[in-house]
Amino acid sequence: MSTTPRVVIIGAGIVGANLADELTERGWDRVTVLDQGPLPLTGGSTSHAPGLVYQTGPSKTMTAFAQYTVEKFTGLDADGAWCFNRVGGLEIATTPERLADLHRKQGWAASWGVPGEVVGPQECAKLHPLLDPDRILGGLHTPTDGLAKASRAVDALARRAQARGARFQGGTRVVGVKQSGGRVTGVETTRGEVPADIVVCCAGFWGRAVGAMAGMNLPLLPMAHQYVRTGPLPELAGRNDEHGEARMPILRHQDRDLYFREHVDRLGVGSYAHRPMPVGLEDLPRVDGPTEASMPSMLPFTGEDFAESWGYARRLLPALETARIEDGFNGVFSFTPDGGPLIGESPETAGFWIAEAVWVTHSAGVARSVAQLLVDGRSEVELHGCDVHRFDEIETAEAYVEETARQNFIEIYDVKHPLQPRLSPRDLRVSPFHARQKELGAVFLEAHGWERPHWYGANAALAKELPMDWRPPSRDAWSGMFHDPSVVAVEAWRTRTAVALYDMTPLKRLEIGGPGALAYLDGLTTGRMDKSVGAVTYTLLLDAAGGVRSDITVARLGEQEFQVGVNGNIDLEYFRRRLPGDGSVQLRDVTGGTCCIGVWGPLARDLVQPLSRDDFSHEGLKFFRCKRAHIAGIPVTAMRLSYVGELGWEIYTSAEYGRRLWDVLYEAGRGLGVVAAGRAAFNSLRLEKGYRAWGTDMTTEHDPYEAGVGFAVRPDKGPFVGRDALAGRDESTVTRRLTCLTVDDGRSVVLGSEPVFLDGDPAGYVTSAAFSHTLGTPIAYAWLPASATPGTPVEIKYFDRMVRATVAAEPLVDPEMKRIRR
Repeated sequence: MSTTPRVVIIGAGIVGANLADELTERGWDRVTVLDQGPLPLTGGSTSHAPGLVYQTGPSKTMTAFAQYTVEKFTGLDADGAWCFNRVGGLEIATTPERLADLHRKQGWAASWGVPGEVVGPQECAKLHPLLDPDRILGGLHTPTDGLAKASRAVDALARRAQARGARFQGGTRVVGVKQSGGRVTGVETTRGEVPADIVVCCAGFWGRAVGAMAGMNLPLLPMAHQYVRTGPLPELAGRNDEHGEARMPILRHQDRDLYFREHVDRLGVGSYAHRPMPVGLEDLPRVDGPTEASMPSMLPFTGEDFAESWGYARRLLPALETARIEDGFNGVFSFTPDGGPLIGESPETAGFWIAEAVWVTHSAGVARSVAQLLVDGRSEVELHGCDVHRFDEIETAEAYVEETARQNFIEIYDVKHPLQPRLSPRDLRVSPFHARQKELGAVFLEAHGWERPHWYGANAALAKELPMDWRPPSRDAWSGMFHDPSVVAVEAWRTRTAVALYDMTPLKRLEIGGPGALAYLDGLTTGRMDKSVGAVTYTLLLDAAGGVRSDITVARLGEQEFQVGVNGNIDLEYFRRRLPGDGSVQLRDVTGGTCCIGVWGPLARDLVQPLSRDDFSHEGLKFFRCKRAHIAGIPVTAMRLSYVGELGWEIYTSAEYGRRLWDVLYEAGRGLGVVAAGRAAFNSLRLEKGYRAWGTDMTTEHDPYEAGVGFAVRPDKGPFVGRDALAGRDESTVTRRLTCLTVDDGRSVVLGSEPVFLDGDPAGYVTSAAFSHTLGTPIAYAWLPASATPGTPVEIKYFDRMVRATVAAEPLVDPEMKRIRR
């Protein structure tokens, strides 16, 4: 008798069928797939999906998902019929901005291992003969992209999974999720109860309703998207066989939010150019039986919304001038606040999992990762940008989800800068210093609803005081966007030579306490937690394979009291899920009720000490120590930490005192040259010191020694998560390394994700980059082979040009750590 868990998958579309295949391939044979619609064409998004698979994007994870979809579907067939047709992809540009963006995208392709080339108009027309080359400036050709026949793939995957023991059941609507003791026990359906140890929701645009059955508030909005098919085109007559074996590459005209694919002798055209069309589930036709013919995912076509797009399509492809639209529909699929999928386990109901907002493009990759999470406990592809817990509570509110998902629909094909902030909603979460920051002309960017000053306009008046060697060169238009080089230079300069105030409030803070807190933290982190009260420890959270799942700071405020600085809501959920059941550990997110000012610079002590009777000398509060104190009578917790590489403290207080604390420090610092400084200066200064940013520079795909944070691992302290996996590894065994680079020309600032070439071949990619104001040159960090030692020349591909750089020893500034330990 099988001992594998009983798994119920809700949804027999492309994600559910892929997951059943991946689980049964790993030996899990008690898998039941339920769908309210008929099999194999259930009526969900898979049933109408046009199946265009473009692999390349700014996310390494999403590209990896798409690459696996291509690989898997290429080897899949249904009774000899293809499931993936590798016709290639072609994205064309009709504006200089788009052409530049295609060069940037080709860089991503090189970074992530996807072949691609930017070609001229005539070559585009050779690849896609229906194009008018006079209307385009060029295109990006990716030969391994192509068409997925989603409905056929579902049939093939289901058959394969069934042959291994899986069961597929249509005409079965899930109406409830059964649970006991906080754990899932099965699902209630219109045809009775189905017991389960694990339930995975792959219900597509029905996901929000199914998630609610398990107590999950999924940030997901169903939206309609237009697709039409033309009548027969003479130019395609006889070109393709009766099986629909397309020959031309799939085509995107993103300047007009359009895409195109062949349907034998017809052309399919999809558009995102129309108004957002949110869909209420209550307005969709219900599928209750296996013979139901209606298709809830295909709503009536609204021709008036497509009229302008049809005009643009006909101008781009002259063959459409005499063509007519034969049929069309408004297809329903899911959007999220940031456009990413939702993957993970319910925080309320153990064993209830989510795999939602997944398109055909990424379906096989997502299913593989979910199967690996269930069977092995970890995904080989890192998932922080897909984790269902990445959103803070405000980001799951219905109004927030609807507004941001609508905007994502509108911007889906836009050329977007990495720093580009959303315009609305804004001012959802502000620190107590917000009014003062606005008075200083703060330019705010936004993350997880928090307003975060990027730089301060008031500092522009100080630019004339910058010493010559601190004056930055002019930037190109792209790297200079959402940036003011002179102002940021002032803020970096004053941090290095005087003192600056940084708002660190948005960084998430947890309070962990109780008689079991020490042992609890010790078992989850790589560092020693049993230190004296007042100790602060930089440490790591690893997964079972030794990958870096987060880096955190742990401050011991009392024998049973710790303040933990984490990287976001994913870490909060990680800690929450691992709380002991005996109540010996209490966990609380205190971020919203507290605030933090980073006071950093060589004059930081001159600023703070006169305001306090507590000892802020080096002897009184040493590096990586903390204590409770008073500043101008305000109760604070001061931690001797510095992520900019200068003397100073993170100073915490409750939100009620925040504005007063800011005013006191700012006023007292006037004579010392204090400035308010933002995230742009912070990022530049932290890179000069070689400080890593989790999620950008390192993830679960990297171990601590590769990432350059092996110093935070104490394998001899006793058991902790990931310890066994690191056995035998150290800095000498790594084959790749997070590597510091300096740019040779002293002025070319790259932004991240650009490919790095070693001896003429792509060898890695940039993670973080900035202009080093202290050194007067651009710098970057990149993943490269360990053989790229200091002095090794490399090249970074920035849009359509190569930028020479050199591997450098790190840290670049103050390697002896003298400045920070004054």
